[in-house]
Amino acid sequence: MVKIGVPLTLELKYSEHMEKYKCKVAEIEDGKIYIDYPIDMSTNRTAFLLDGTQLKVSFVGEDEAVYAFEAEVLGRTKRNIPLLILSYPGDNQLLRIQRRQFVRVDAIVDVAIHPLQNEFVPFTTVTSDISAGGAAIVLPHHETGIKHGMTIEIWLVLHMRSGDYHYLHFPARVVRIFEENVVKASLEFLEVNDVDRLTLIRYSFEKQLELRKKEQLDA
Repeated sequence: MVKIGVPLTLELKYSEHMEKYKCKVAEIEDGKIYIDYPIDMSTNRTAFLLDGTQLKVSFVGEDEAVYAFEAEVLGRTKRNIPLLILSYPGDNQLLRIQRRQFVRVDAIVDVAIHPLQNEFVPFTTVTSDISAGGAAIVLPHHETGIKHGMTIEIWLVLHMRSGDYHYLHFPARVVRIFEENVVKASLEFLEVNDVDRLTLIRYSFEKQLELRKKEQLDA
Protein backbone atom coordinates (compact mmCIF):
# COMPACT_ATOMS: atom_id res chain seq x y z
CA MET A 1 0.00 0.00 0.00
CA VAL A 2 2.75 2.46 0.97
CA LYS A 3 4.97 3.12 -2.02
CA ILE A 4 8.17 5.01 -2.70
CA GLY A 5 7.47 8.69 -3.31
CA VAL A 6 4.18 8.76 -1.40
CA PRO A 7 3.79 11.92 0.75
CA LEU A 8 3.17 11.23 4.44
CA THR A 9 1.74 13.45 7.15
CA LEU A 10 3.21 12.81 10.62
CA GLU A 11 1.75 13.80 13.99
CA LEU A 12 3.24 13.28 17.42
CA LYS A 13 1.15 10.67 19.20
CA TYR A 14 1.69 12.19 22.63
CA SER A 15 1.69 15.98 22.39
CA GLU A 16 -0.52 18.89 23.45
CA HIS A 17 0.61 21.10 20.59
CA MET A 18 -0.61 19.14 17.54
CA GLU A 19 2.72 19.29 15.72
CA LYS A 20 2.42 18.10 12.12
CA TYR A 21 5.16 17.24 9.67
CA LYS A 22 5.34 16.33 6.00
CA CYS A 23 7.78 13.99 4.31
CA LYS A 24 8.03 11.40 1.53
CA VAL A 25 8.78 7.69 1.47
CA ALA A 26 12.28 7.06 0.09
CA GLU A 27 12.70 3.30 0.65
CA ILE A 28 10.69 0.36 1.97
CA GLU A 29 11.76 -2.83 3.77
CA ASP A 30 9.83 -5.45 5.72
CA GLY A 31 8.63 -3.75 8.87
CA LYS A 32 10.39 -0.47 8.04
CA ILE A 33 9.98 2.59 5.87
CA TYR A 34 12.69 5.16 5.18
CA ILE A 35 11.63 8.79 4.85
CA ASP A 36 13.40 12.04 4.07
CA TYR A 37 13.78 14.33 7.07
CA PRO A 38 10.32 15.68 8.02
CA ILE A 39 9.42 19.34 7.56
CA ASP A 40 7.40 21.09 10.27
CA MET A 41 4.22 22.26 8.51
CA SER A 42 3.86 25.33 10.73
CA THR A 43 7.44 26.62 10.42
CA ASN A 44 8.56 24.99 7.16
CA ARG A 45 11.79 23.95 8.92
CA THR A 46 13.38 20.53 9.19
CA ALA A 47 12.25 18.72 12.34
CA PHE A 48 14.48 16.52 14.50
CA LEU A 49 12.64 13.51 15.92
CA LEU A 50 14.34 11.46 18.61
CA ASP A 51 14.62 7.68 18.39
CA GLY A 52 11.60 6.12 20.06
CA THR A 53 9.25 9.00 19.18
CA GLN A 54 5.70 7.68 18.72
CA LEU A 55 3.88 8.95 15.64
CA LYS A 56 0.52 8.88 13.91
CA VAL A 57 1.05 8.66 10.15
CA SER A 58 -1.47 9.25 7.35
CA PHE A 59 -1.39 9.27 3.55
CA VAL A 60 -3.64 9.14 0.50
CA GLY A 61 -3.77 5.76 -1.26
CA GLU A 62 -4.11 5.06 -4.96
CA ASP A 63 -7.80 4.32 -4.40
CA GLU A 64 -8.26 7.91 -3.18
CA ALA A 65 -8.87 6.81 0.40
CA VAL A 66 -6.99 8.17 3.41
CA TYR A 67 -5.04 5.58 5.43
CA ALA A 68 -3.45 5.87 8.86
CA PHE A 69 -1.09 3.84 11.02
CA GLU A 70 1.05 4.25 14.11
CA ALA A 71 4.83 4.21 13.88
CA GLU A 72 7.96 4.65 15.97
CA VAL A 73 11.20 6.37 15.01
CA LEU A 74 13.74 3.51 14.88
CA GLY A 75 16.82 5.47 13.89
CA ARG A 76 18.47 7.24 11.03
CA THR A 77 20.77 6.39 8.16
CA LYS A 78 22.33 7.98 5.12
CA ARG A 79 21.99 6.77 1.55
CA ASN A 80 22.10 9.44 -1.14
CA ILE A 81 20.45 11.71 1.43
CA PRO A 82 19.93 11.50 5.21
CA LEU A 83 16.92 9.32 6.01
CA LEU A 84 14.80 8.60 9.05
CA ILE A 85 13.72 5.00 9.73
CA LEU A 86 10.16 4.37 10.89
CA SER A 87 8.49 1.14 11.94
CA TYR A 88 5.73 -0.01 9.59
CA PRO A 89 3.03 -2.43 10.82
CA GLY A 90 2.22 -3.76 7.35
CA ASP A 91 -0.52 -3.12 4.82
CA ASN A 92 -3.03 -5.29 6.66
CA GLN A 93 -2.76 -3.09 9.77
CA LEU A 94 -3.66 0.17 8.02
CA LEU A 95 -6.74 2.02 9.23
CA ARG A 96 -8.91 3.42 6.48
CA ILE A 97 -10.18 6.67 7.97
CA GLN A 98 -12.16 8.07 5.06
CA ARG A 99 -13.03 7.46 1.46
CA ARG A 100 -12.73 10.72 -0.36
CA GLN A 101 -16.46 11.32 -0.72
CA PHE A 102 -15.86 15.02 -0.26
CA VAL A 103 -18.48 16.09 2.27
CA ARG A 104 -19.02 19.84 2.26
CA VAL A 105 -19.25 21.65 5.57
CA ASP A 106 -20.40 25.19 6.29
CA ALA A 107 -17.27 27.26 6.83
CA ILE A 108 -16.18 30.82 6.23
CA VAL A 109 -12.67 30.74 4.80
CA ASP A 110 -10.78 33.74 3.40
CA VAL A 111 -9.98 33.29 -0.28
CA ALA A 112 -8.35 35.26 -3.08
CA ILE A 113 -9.47 34.68 -6.67
CA HIS A 114 -7.26 35.43 -9.68
CA PRO A 115 -7.87 34.97 -13.40
CA LEU A 116 -5.63 32.87 -15.63
CA GLN A 117 -5.88 35.18 -18.64
CA ASN A 118 -6.98 38.58 -17.29
CA GLU A 119 -10.68 37.77 -17.75
CA PHE A 120 -11.53 39.76 -14.61
CA VAL A 121 -9.94 41.82 -11.87
CA PRO A 122 -8.58 39.72 -8.94
CA PHE A 123 -10.68 39.95 -5.79
CA THR A 124 -10.92 38.61 -2.25
CA THR A 125 -13.99 37.04 -0.69
CA VAL A 126 -15.02 34.14 1.58
CA THR A 127 -16.41 30.66 1.20
CA SER A 128 -19.86 29.64 2.41
CA ASP A 129 -18.94 25.95 2.46
CA ILE A 130 -15.89 23.85 1.67
CA SER A 131 -14.74 20.27 1.19
CA ALA A 132 -11.55 18.53 0.09
CA GLY A 133 -12.82 18.68 -3.48
CA GLY A 134 -14.30 22.13 -3.84
CA ALA A 135 -16.04 25.12 -2.28
CA ALA A 136 -18.78 27.68 -2.78
CA ILE A 137 -17.57 31.27 -2.74
CA VAL A 138 -19.57 34.46 -2.31
CA LEU A 139 -19.29 36.71 -5.36
CA PRO A 140 -18.94 40.43 -4.58
CA HIS A 141 -21.68 42.67 -5.98
CA HIS A 142 -19.27 44.29 -8.39
CA GLU A 143 -17.83 41.01 -9.70
CA THR A 144 -19.30 40.05 -13.10
CA GLY A 145 -16.32 38.43 -14.82
CA ILE A 146 -16.67 34.92 -13.31
CA LYS A 147 -18.45 32.57 -15.71
CA HIS A 148 -19.54 28.93 -15.77
CA GLY A 149 -16.78 26.60 -17.00
CA MET A 150 -13.99 29.10 -16.42
CA THR A 151 -10.71 27.95 -14.80
CA ILE A 152 -9.35 30.32 -12.18
CA GLU A 153 -6.66 30.41 -9.49
CA ILE A 154 -7.63 30.28 -5.83
CA TRP A 155 -5.68 30.99 -2.64
CA LEU A 156 -7.13 29.62 0.63
CA VAL A 157 -6.22 30.40 4.23
CA LEU A 158 -7.18 27.52 6.55
CA HIS A 159 -7.13 28.22 10.29
CA MET A 160 -6.74 24.85 12.03
CA ARG A 161 -7.91 24.00 15.53
CA SER A 162 -4.27 23.79 16.64
CA GLY A 163 -3.84 27.48 15.83
CA ASP A 164 -1.78 26.79 12.70
CA TYR A 165 -2.53 28.54 9.42
CA HIS A 166 -2.20 26.72 6.10
CA TYR A 167 -1.96 28.67 2.85
CA LEU A 168 -3.08 26.64 -0.16
CA HIS A 169 -2.98 27.59 -3.83
CA PHE A 170 -4.21 25.69 -6.89
CA PRO A 171 -6.46 26.11 -9.95
CA ALA A 172 -10.20 25.60 -9.73
CA ARG A 173 -13.06 25.22 -12.20
CA VAL A 174 -16.28 27.21 -11.94
CA VAL A 175 -18.96 24.52 -11.90
CA ARG A 176 -21.98 26.82 -11.65
CA ILE A 177 -23.19 30.27 -10.66
CA PHE A 178 -26.24 30.38 -8.39
CA GLU A 179 -28.07 32.60 -5.91
CA GLU A 180 -28.91 31.91 -2.26
CA ASN A 181 -29.62 35.34 -0.79
CA VAL A 182 -26.30 36.33 -2.38
CA VAL A 183 -24.70 35.32 -5.67
CA LYS A 184 -22.26 32.42 -5.30
CA ALA A 185 -19.94 30.35 -7.48
CA SER A 186 -19.44 26.64 -6.93
CA LEU A 187 -15.81 25.63 -7.55
CA GLU A 188 -14.09 22.30 -8.15
CA PHE A 189 -10.46 22.19 -6.99
CA LEU A 190 -7.96 21.01 -9.63
CA GLU A 191 -4.39 19.67 -9.45
CA VAL A 192 -4.35 19.44 -5.64
CA ASN A 193 -1.31 17.58 -4.31
CA ASP A 194 -1.75 14.89 -1.66
CA VAL A 195 -0.41 16.99 1.21
CA ASP A 196 -2.81 19.85 0.48
CA ARG A 197 -5.68 17.37 -0.01
CA LEU A 198 -4.99 15.86 3.40
CA THR A 199 -4.96 19.34 4.91
CA LEU A 200 -8.35 20.06 3.35
CA ILE A 201 -9.73 16.76 4.64
CA ARG A 202 -8.46 17.47 8.15
CA TYR A 203 -9.93 20.96 8.05
CA SER A 204 -13.30 19.54 6.97
CA PHE A 205 -13.13 16.97 9.80
CA GLU A 206 -12.47 19.70 12.34
CA LYS A 207 -15.37 21.81 11.08
CA GLN A 208 -17.71 18.81 11.19
CA LEU A 209 -16.74 18.21 14.82
CA GLU A 210 -17.30 21.88 15.67
CA LEU A 211 -20.75 21.83 14.08
CA ARG A 212 -21.70 18.63 15.94
CA LYS A 213 -20.61 20.10 19.28
CA LYS A 214 -22.58 23.27 18.59
CA GLU A 215 -25.69 21.25 17.69
CA GLN A 216 -25.37 19.26 20.92
CA LEU A 217 -25.06 22.44 22.97
CA ASP A 218 -28.05 24.04 21.24
CA ALA A 219 -30.21 20.91 21.65
